[in-house]
Amino acid sequence: MQLHELRPAPGARRPRTRVGRGIGSGLGKTAGRGHKGQKARAGGGVRPGFEGGQMPLTRRIPKRGFTNIFKRQLAVVNVGDLERFDSGTVVTPELLREAGLVKKGRDGVKVLGDGEITKPLVVKAQAASRQAVAKIEAAGGRVEVI
Repeated sequence: MQLHELRPAPGARRPRTRVGRGIGSGLGKTAGRGHKGQKARAGGGVRPGFEGGQMPLTRRIPKRGFTNIFKRQLAVVNVGDLERFDSGTVVTPELLREAGLVKKGRDGVKVLGDGEITKPLVVKAQAASRQAVAKIEAAGGRVEVI
């Protein structure tokens, strides 16, 4: 079977229902909207979260704290994950992204101390925990904060 030969199972895709196309269709005249009322009108209906005039939940609950929009979002990589690189490799955020260890392009990379490392590596990252620095240096490598 080739990619261009793929077809949905018979009956899996139904044609779009065309409403307001005559009395014989079963969805003529009011087009399935019933008679009058807010939801029968063009553009009618209520916005998401509307509770019929009652004070909405989002306004009833108390507000606390705030979100710091300037907070640094660092992607985390554990020391044990760096074991896959060869000895003497300069590990940069770009290399981590290529290796698939860092997915999202956040504000940088932080190296954490979970796992063990035996190879001497030069790790360049925006941040590193004390434990991670100690393990990398114990293996003969070094950490450079960029």
